Amino acid sequence: MSDEKIQGAGTITEEAPAGENTVEVTFLPEGKTVRFEHGKLPYEDHGKEESILDVALNYGVPLDHACGGNCACTTCHVWVKEGVENLSPMDDDEADRLDMAADLQLNSRLGCQVQIVKPGKVVVEVPAWNRNYVSEEQH
Repeated sequence: MSDEKIQGAGTITEEAPAGENTVEVTFLPEGKTVRFEHGKLPYEDHGKEESILDVALNYGVPLDHACGGNCACTTCHVWVKEGVENLSPMDDDEADRLDMAADLQLNSRLGCQVQIVKPGKVVVEVPAWNRNYVSEEQH
């Protein structure tokens, strides 16, 4: 069972105590932070294993993924705000697909493709157009 604590403007879901193998991912603007042990996240076939999409969906953070996490669309587009050094490098397939993304920025990545490759802190922002799409879809 996870236990949530209020921390600043968001919530933090503790699945693993902070330690040297801990990954901490914060999703903006929601401000939800999740922690888990690197390499121990249950894989639910959400894009690549331990991808930002996989983390989001494991912890109930809405992140659209119209193609099912197969790098065939750009609906899981996120902006990496912090912790790029803890993430996998972009491959050619992701770069080609991102060229079609709305609101492309230098820190843009596809949530289904960008994987957490080492412990540490990562902060990603879900673009407003994606948040609006997800909230409209749920009503």
